[in-house]
Order: sequence, then C-alpha cells, then structure tokens
Amino acid sequence: MNTLASIHPKAKIGANVRIDPFAVIYEDVVIGDDTWIGPGAIIMDGARIGKNCKVFPGAVIAGIPQDLKFRGEYSTAEIGDNTTLREFVTVNRGTASKGKTVVGSNCLVMAYAHIAHDCSVGNNCIVGNSVGFAGEVVVEDWAIVSAMSGVHQFVRIGTHAFVQATSKVGQDVPPFVLAGRDPFRYMGLNVVGLRRRNFTSEKIEEIHEIYRYIYMRGMNRSQGVAAVERELPSSPERDLIINFIKNSQRGIIKGPFSRQDEDNEI
Repeated sequence: MNTLASIHPKAKIGANVRIDPFAVIYEDVVIGDDTWIGPGAIIMDGARIGKNCKVFPGAVIAGIPQDLKFRGEYSTAEIGDNTTLREFVTVNRGTASKGKTVVGSNCLVMAYAHIAHDCSVGNNCIVGNSVGFAGEVVVEDWAIVSAMSGVHQFVRIGTHAFVQATSKVGQDVPPFVLAGRDPFRYMGLNVVGLRRRNFTSEKIEEIHEIYRYIYMRGMNRSQGVAAVERELPSSPERDLIINFIKNSQRGIIKGPFSRQDEDNEI
C-alpha cells in the first residue's frame, strides 16, 4: 500500500491489494483480495468491493445518494469480483428503498458512467462511457448499455439485451433484443451477442419467432403474449420473455412501426 494514500485503520483490506497515491479509503469499507485502487479514487463508507477488481483514477464508490428522500440511513454499494470501474465512474449507495446498490461480477463500467441509488446491475454486463442510470434501474446478466445512454428510474433491461449508444431509455427492454433509434424502440435481436455466447442458430430463430408475435403481427401486447403462450412451445427462453413482459411495470419498448405505438400495455 502507498503511504501517500489515506486509508482508515478500520477499513478491511484483503491480501495483495494495491492502493495507489492519493486514493482515499473510508472506515466502513471492505476490499477483496488482489484488487487495485487507482490514484485519486475515493472509496467511501458502505463500499463492498470484491476480489480482483480494478478501480481506476477518480472513481467514487459509495457516495451518498442523489435522492432528496435520503435521510442518512445505513446502506451499501456492492461490487462483485473481477469487475472493472474505469475513470470517474460513480456508484452511489442505496436508500431505504432497497438498502444497497449492486454491480455484479465480471462487469466493465466505462469512464464517467453513473450508477445511482438502489440500482442492480447483473453479472457480465457492460456499461458504456458516460451512461447514466437513474435510481432503482435493473440491468440483468449479459446486458450491454452503450455510450451516453440515459436510463429512466425504475427501468428494467433484460438479459442479453443490447442498447445502442445515445439512447433515451424510458421503458423496459425485454431479454435478447437490440434496441435503439429515436424514439427508442425494438430493432430486432442482439444476434451478434447471442452468437458470441454460443446460442445456436435454431435457438436464435426460436427467440426471433417469439418477438414476431409480440412486435410484428399487428397485435397489442396482451394479444401477442396470449398468442405466444397458445401457439409456441414452452422453453426457458419463451417463458423468460413472457414473464418479463407480464411483470413489466413501465411497459416494454415499442415496436419498429408507428402503428404499434397505440398500445404498449400488457
């Protein structure tokens, strides 16, 4: 550890942790083995950082929430193993709503991204440069949110979804899809990502057929879901998509055609 860093003596620092000059480590902090804390990074009370993480210069982990309802309650910001937080990333603590903000394992959060109070980011996710998550956003495993996108409070982004750069994400993004344009909408499947993760051509076509019912056949969401359940065989992917849509609180993103804008409710 570097003597030019400020490290509270009660912070719990694992084995082989490197803390570079001018980093600040507060009292109520846990840092796992083999993690690197870069110059000028600030790790505040409530931070829980896993093993083999990289926290680049200027990042601030576990800052108090930017939420006017916050009253100083105890909460945490938790980072999983093998996750990289690049320059000037901010991950705020939770509030009384959930008590913690979580970024999973094997994630890459690029420079200047902001992850607000009570967000939950899954494993193997990528958050692009200057992305902003409002409070209580949920991002499921393997999702990618590209640079300079803004994600509205309470939005949920499904597993293996891909959000294009500069998107304004105001509704839920279902699993496996590619979403973008302005206004923000469904653009097909995240085919490249699915192939990289060893989805077969047959499985990709199965998923594509489900979304044809949801988005391409002129039905509203309730009709599309009912048709999928009635006409397509059950599978883990089918059931995951259907449950995601049924449980959506903000409604899922619109389809590629304007005539589908009229009904986005389940």
